[in-house]
Amino acid sequence: MAIVSALHEELAAVLALMPDEQQKVVGGRTFWHGHLHGQEVVAVLSGIGKVAAATTATALIERFGVRRIVFTGVAGGLAAGVRVGDVVVARHFLQHDMDASPIFPRHEVPGYGRSTFEADADLTARLARACEQVLGDMPAQLDAETLRSFSIGAPSCHEGLLISGDRFVSTTAESRALCDALPDALAVEMEGAAFAQVCHDYGVPLAVVRTISDRADDAAHVDFPRFLREVASRYSSAIIETLLRMT
Repeated sequence: MAIVSALHEELAAVLALMPDEQQKVVGGRTFWHGHLHGQEVVAVLSGIGKVAAATTATALIERFGVRRIVFTGVAGGLAAGVRVGDVVVARHFLQHDMDASPIFPRHEVPGYGRSTFEADADLTARLARACEQVLGDMPAQLDAETLRSFSIGAPSCHEGLLISGDRFVSTTAESRALCDALPDALAVEMEGAAFAQVCHDYGVPLAVVRTISDRADDAAHVDFPRFLREVASRYSSAIIETLLRMT
């Protein structure tokens, strides 16, 4: 299994669980190969954006022979009810900035005849179960000041469409435009759809979970480093550990 994180703080939390990791540098990226709960794993940072994500996914498959990939990261919530501190487990993915019109319909990926790529149903179902289990206990694991600062109450797990693009969405106008164009979208980030396309090409199962750090609007400029350190990294390590215990 490959365990991929978008940001260093999240990966560090996962690496802390691995007793025997060894480093290997491929394509300018450091991959950690070892074991977690008795399973052979490769852990790596994805890099930011779709090109970096696609390169990382390809290296995992071609150089390390991974047979399934689990991605953890943060995202901006779009759909009503997707709140800070919730998680989104992707069922399918779309590039919101893909536009080869008028030759192809907006959002369709040229050469594929489709705009969306699917997550692996079985691996995603297990990941969702792990998330539900972790979220039930997580508020008790966070201190009262953290919960108050980020207005986290009873976090929920949402499943559905995750959209990706090569820009950080952080204004209400952008968020509303995405909701109007893609009303089924739950959250927005910068890597998931690229991983999904590469995994589709190679036939490798993929599951993605994103912790909601903001609402992708004018209030999105929260204390992001603190959120990563005190919330997202704890989510990531707990979810991955729970998933591996279930597998």
